[in-house]
Amino acid sequence: MISSFLRAPIGRVVEPTARALLKRGVTPNQITVMGSIGTIGTSLFFFTRGALFWGTIVMLLFIFSDLVDGTMARIGGATSRFGAFLDSTSDRIVDAALIGSVTFFLDSEDNPLEVVAWIALAAGFLVSYVKARAEASGFTCEGGFAERAERTIILLVSTGFAGLGVPYILAIGIWVLAITSSITALHRVVQVWRQR
Repeated sequence: MISSFLRAPIGRVVEPTARALLKRGVTPNQITVMGSIGTIGTSLFFFTRGALFWGTIVMLLFIFSDLVDGTMARIGGATSRFGAFLDSTSDRIVDAALIGSVTFFLDSEDNPLEVVAWIALAAGFLVSYVKARAEASGFTCEGGFAERAERTIILLVSTGFAGLGVPYILAIGIWVLAITSSITALHRVVQVWRQR
């Protein structure tokens, strides 16, 4: 939903970048792996230590790669079943690294918000799992507010402003993430149930 408003302006940056990388012989799968490694490293180095603002800034560079790889595959005609599998698996790794590192930081601070962060983590994975399992069973399953792009935007806006000292913004973001992810997962289950 949020991501649909950003698609056009982001596309104006992503497509030229994708074309330039393809001309240099870089493959979409290489970008996928590089982005995942960068995200994990950034999460471990910044977020787990509470360096939320700089972690967010660096993370944006690697999140950008997640947009580029799919565009490269489409433009270069390099789409494949393995590429789709690798991209989906990498997405789950990135999701775990992002919210998991923030949860680790909250735990190290003895912040009770960590319980809500665990719920957000589990619900986020459930959103993706329900869709994958439903489609594997032949159902249509899509939509809901908290799709992957929306979850990432909510989290990074929260960590970025929290790193700048804005009070309560991290708590608000984690709560919004937990609630909207849970509602989205339920929405998708109901959507599949209606197709039975």
